[in-house]
Amino acid sequence: MKYYSTNQQSSDATLREAVLRGLPPDNGLYMPYSIPRLSPDFIEGMSSLSFPEIAVEVMAALLDAELPQDVLREMTEEAINFDAPLVQLDEHLHVLELFHGPTLAFKDFAARFMARLMGYYVRNSDEELTILVATSGDTGSAVANGFVGVAGIRVFILYPSGRVSPLQEKQLTTLGENITALEIDGSFDDCQAMVKSAFLDETLGTHYRLTSANSINIARLLPQTLYYFRAVAQIRKQALPIVMSVPSGNFGNLTAGLIARKMGLPIYHFIAATNINDIVPRYLASGLFDPQVSRSTISNAMDVGNPSNFQRLLALYDGDFAAIRKDVSGFSATDDETRETMQGIYQHFDYVADPHGAVGYRALQQFRAFGQKAMCGIFLETAHPAKFDTVVEETLGIKVDIPAALSSLAKRQKVATSLPANFSALKEFLL
Repeated sequence: MKYYSTNQQSSDATLREAVLRGLPPDNGLYMPYSIPRLSPDFIEGMSSLSFPEIAVEVMAALLDAELPQDVLREMTEEAINFDAPLVQLDEHLHVLELFHGPTLAFKDFAARFMARLMGYYVRNSDEELTILVATSGDTGSAVANGFVGVAGIRVFILYPSGRVSPLQEKQLTTLGENITALEIDGSFDDCQAMVKSAFLDETLGTHYRLTSANSINIARLLPQTLYYFRAVAQIRKQALPIVMSVPSGNFGNLTAGLIARKMGLPIYHFIAATNINDIVPRYLASGLFDPQVSRSTISNAMDVGNPSNFQRLLALYDGDFAAIRKDVSGFSATDDETRETMQGIYQHFDYVADPHGAVGYRALQQFRAFGQKAMCGIFLETAHPAKFDTVVEETLGIKVDIPAALSSLAKRQKVATSLPANFSALKEFLL
């Protein structure tokens, strides 16, 4: 399988080249030339398979013999060693819980697989691999946890000061070893721009072997398809079309779902659910993509004003706006609407949703109100509510139980280097 740049100004790459390079020289994003289609028999039989068994088959198809089968199997089974349960709230409504990994967020699935894939590629190299990653919250903690202690790899995590939850910050600033946290005086978009500039800088390129662990890296994107397959495998056979609502920030999660659909997964429609950083919902309404400066919200992992993976979404559909709108709808929510929705979910279903999941649920209900009533609705709960305990407790008036994986962070010391939000400061630090 060869990978091309969405800007189409760079040479094709192998999977190894795409993963270790992270970003093509023309500042596009790598995409596979073709999306494999899985057999209907496999799709039909998923309900009798374990999650790791499903994951191995899907990744084998996506990576197209790029890795020895035994290596791929071991890598996948080690990475996907926790479940993504589908919880039924009523007859036709489900929530897909993606927070059962080590950092209690959906990024664990892809980050753990990517860490093993990169570790495999650099295992016999004398040159250290340096990972730069921008985070609006959960990416940083998942990457830090996935890569800590991996030989031959050093990680620098850029995060916006004051714009991640206290527990998220502890998760990415307390591991030490080969993980360095950089606290940026700016937004997530500033962090992302600094990382992209670093990849294109010739001086840094001579000193470091740079790559990314954001969803701009193809190794982060492809494993995110897996939980969509797991979700469908858990649905009892029924005739209603499946509609999935995806809380969205940088849009890697939604793009992965669309890839899964192209692989043959029977998902009728997707919903791009955002907070007030509603660039893609506005695009779906107007056909105009108009990036904005991101605004801070209580659903901070979605505070992205210029989502990188929008390029990949366009590439999947060859830029066909009508085809995109046929498969994807977009809705957004304010903080007040998000809090109101959290309260409604708790009152009606006795279920505690985090702010991101609540945005997903609200978008699903808005889609249903537009006449799409006969459907099997699934919204993604992308992080454990305890990661946003202050918001959840203030909104619902309850005490949130803090899992041991988070409560153990309280006594750890934050270690982070503060930098202004400009590339020259990052370059000076790295050099």
